[in-house]
Amino acid sequence: MTRGITGTRLVLATDLDGTFLGGTEDDRQRLYDWVEENRDSVGLIFATGRDPEFIAELCEGGIPWPEYVVGDVGTTIAQITGQTQNPIEALEAEIAEAWNTAGDRVRAALAELPGLKEQETAFRYRVSYDMDVTSFDRIAIERVEEMGLDWIASDGKYFDVLPKGVSKGPSVKRLVNHLGIPPAHVLCAGDTMNDLSLLSCGLPAVAVGGSEQRLVDHVADLPHVHVAEARGAGGIFEAIARLGLHPLPDDLAERFAAETDTG
Repeated sequence: MTRGITGTRLVLATDLDGTFLGGTEDDRQRLYDWVEENRDSVGLIFATGRDPEFIAELCEGGIPWPEYVVGDVGTTIAQITGQTQNPIEALEAEIAEAWNTAGDRVRAALAELPGLKEQETAFRYRVSYDMDVTSFDRIAIERVEEMGLDWIASDGKYFDVLPKGVSKGPSVKRLVNHLGIPPAHVLCAGDTMNDLSLLSCGLPAVAVGGSEQRLVDHVADLPHVHVAEARGAGGIFEAIARLGLHPLPDDLAERFAAETDTG
């Protein structure tokens, strides 16, 4: 089955680790149940660095299926049909062109540099590494930029090489525009530096509690971004309440209204 999200009251475009999958067990389950119970008015986009296999395993294990996935740190834009992710060619053409089959060149340029270990998962339009910040050599950044590509270091342990101008934020905005969703109906949620473009792209956004401090420092003064106290799923509920994006169950509305009053 293919679900549509055009016309919904709220579209949640959320990171996974630390965000949609973060927070207390109770807050996570409440959020997942709430999304499923409000499918007629709530749409779901996963904006994640995770690969399709991980997302499929996650949703088959009980996490709500999204309608769309902006995956691989924004280098994949796909619609979910049944349990299959189908890349949207019209939106991915520019990504493929910007990447220009750079994978082998990136691997050769960064081979044997200290502090980087290539991740085993193969990505179509990015190369990703586990990073050891204690031995990382900034020459890696210089080489990536010399190739005309972008890089993101996040959570103190990941280093991604991406096509120029491609990341979560631009890809989510392109998808939202493609679907004709009013920007005010979207909530972007994240917690690490690879969510910076997602939170700073101009759509309503939340940095959930416990976010990477560098991310908070970058978005704290942006008027469209709420910096939450509650972690993970709780932070998403907090932002929905504070920004008035969708009615919530009475106990959640009261919980976050009370926190606002005492803040």
